[in-house]
Amino acid sequence: MTPLVRDRQVSAIAALDDPVRSALLELVSRSDSPMSRDAAAEAAGVTRRVAAGHLDRLVAEGLLAVTFRRLTGRTGPGAGRPSKLYQRTATEIAVTVPPRHYDLVADLLAGAVEESDRTGAPARQTLARTAREAGRRLGADERSLDAVLESGGFEPKADEVGGVVLGNCPFHRLAQRHTQLVCGLNLELLRGAAEGSGEEPARAILDPAPGRCCVRFAPETG
Repeated sequence: MTPLVRDRQVSAIAALDDPVRSALLELVSRSDSPMSRDAAAEAAGVTRRVAAGHLDRLVAEGLLAVTFRRLTGRTGPGAGRPSKLYQRTATEIAVTVPPRHYDLVADLLAGAVEESDRTGAPARQTLARTAREAGRRLGADERSLDAVLESGGFEPKADEVGGVVLGNCPFHRLAQRHTQLVCGLNLELLRGAAEGSGEEPARAILDPAPGRCCVRFAPETG
C-alpha cells in the first residue's frame, strides 16, 4: 500500500467518526435500493440539508456511490429533475497498524488449492510456484525491490552487515499459527519480487527472529 492510498483509507475511516454520518452510511448500506436524500434524512431524523452534506462527504471518501433517477416514473417535459440517489460501493477499506495484508495470503492460498484440485499437483508445491509468480509480477510492476517491500508493509531497513532486515511481517497472525506454510510462501513471494525487479533472488533467506519478518536479504555479492 502506497502512502497516498493509506492516507485516503485513513481519511475514509476518520469520516465515520461523526455519529450522523456513520448512521447514514449504515442506513444506505442496508437499503434494498438506492436511497434519496429525503429518505435518508427522514430515516436518520435530520434535515435534508444536513443529510445531503454528510452523504456527499461519504461519496467523496469513496464509501458511497451516486446515481440519478426520476422517482415519479414520468419522463419527458414536466417530469422534473432526476433525484440524486446513494448506494454503497463495492470498495473495501481497511487500515491496520502495523500494516497487514491477509488478503494477499488468502488469494494465493485459494488460487493454489484450486489449481491443485484441477491439476493434481501437490498443494504446497503449487503454492510455492504461484507465490513466486505473484512476487515476479509485483517486482516487475514496481521495478524496484525496495518499492515492493515498502508498499507491502515489510518496513525494510539496512542491517549492520550490508543486508536488509524486514521490521514487520504483513502476515503476522497467520505466520504465528501456520509458521512453516506462511513463511515458506513469504520466502517465495519475496524471491519472486527480487527476480521481477532485477535483483538476485537467492539474497532472500529464511532467518526468523523475534520482532521482525522471517525473511531477510543477505548483502549483495560481487
